[in-house]
Amino acid sequence: MGEEEIEIVLGKYRAAGKILAEVKAAAVSRVKEGAVLLEVAEFVEEQTREKGGEPAFPCNISLNEEAAHATPAIDDEMVFGTDLVKLDIGVHVDGYIADSAVTVDLSGEHGDLVEAAEAALAAAIKIIHDGVSTGEIGEVIENAIRKQGYRPVVNLSGHGLARYDAHVRPTIPNTRAEHGPVLKEHDVVAIEPFATDGVGKVTEGGLLEIYGLIRARPVRVREAKQLLKTLEQYQGLPFAKRWLPRERLDLALRTLSTAGALREYPVLREEGGGMVSQAEHT
Repeated sequence: MGEEEIEIVLGKYRAAGKILAEVKAAAVSRVKEGAVLLEVAEFVEEQTREKGGEPAFPCNISLNEEAAHATPAIDDEMVFGTDLVKLDIGVHVDGYIADSAVTVDLSGEHGDLVEAAEAALAAAIKIIHDGVSTGEIGEVIENAIRKQGYRPVVNLSGHGLARYDAHVRPTIPNTRAEHGPVLKEHDVVAIEPFATDGVGKVTEGGLLEIYGLIRARPVRVREAKQLLKTLEQYQGLPFAKRWLPRERLDLALRTLSTAGALREYPVLREEGGGMVSQAEHT
C-alpha cells in the first residue's frame, strides 16, 4: 500500500473515530435510571448514520455481570436501574472501523471497578509503539487491574481491526503472556480491558440477539433465502435481530444457523456472577 493510499485509509479511520467520540459522549448522557435501553441503542445507531457513518456492530448495552454481546430486542421495554452499564459502540466509514467502550456506574457503588478498567486502558495506551509485544501490553493491563484489587477477565481481549472485520489478529490479552506478536507501524488495534470482582472468566449466557453472516449457504426455506439477500448489506459485520424484517424471522435465522451460514454472538456473563467493567479505545 502506497503512502497516498495509507493516508486515505487513515482518514477514514479518523472519520469513524470522530463520529464515534461524538455519538458516545451523547449516548453516555442518556444512560440514566429510568431510561429505556432500546431507546439508547437506537439513538446510538441513528446518530451514527446521521453523522455519515454506519454501525460496525449493534450497540452493546451490557449490565452488571454481563460483559459483552447484549443488545435490546425489538420490543424490549427494559429500563436502567442502579446498574453497572457497559456501552460498547462501533462505527465504520467505508468499512474502516473505530471501536470504543465505556462503563457508567448508576449505582455509585462501583467507582473503583470502573477506574480499574480505565486505568488499565490508559496504562496500555501509554506503552503502545512500533515494536511492543502484545504480551507486554497484557502484563501492563493485568498489573493495573490487580493494583486496584480486581481481576482481569482472562478470556476476553482486545483485537486487531481490518476493513469490514471488527475482530482480527493480533489478539491483545488482558493478562501477562510470555510470548505474543509484535505490533508494527500501520497496525490498527482496539485495546479492551475488562475488570471484575468475580472469578475472572466469562461464559455464554442464554440470550441471543446478535449474529454475523459467515458466508451464503444453499437453503430451501424461502424466508432464509430472502434473509440472505438482506444480510449482504452488512458485508459480514455483526447485525441485530431488531434490524431485520420480522416475518418468520426466527425460522429464517434458525435455518441459516443450522446451515452454517451465521455466526452467533450470545451474551457473555461473568462466570461467578461478579460485576464487570470495561474500557476500550481504538
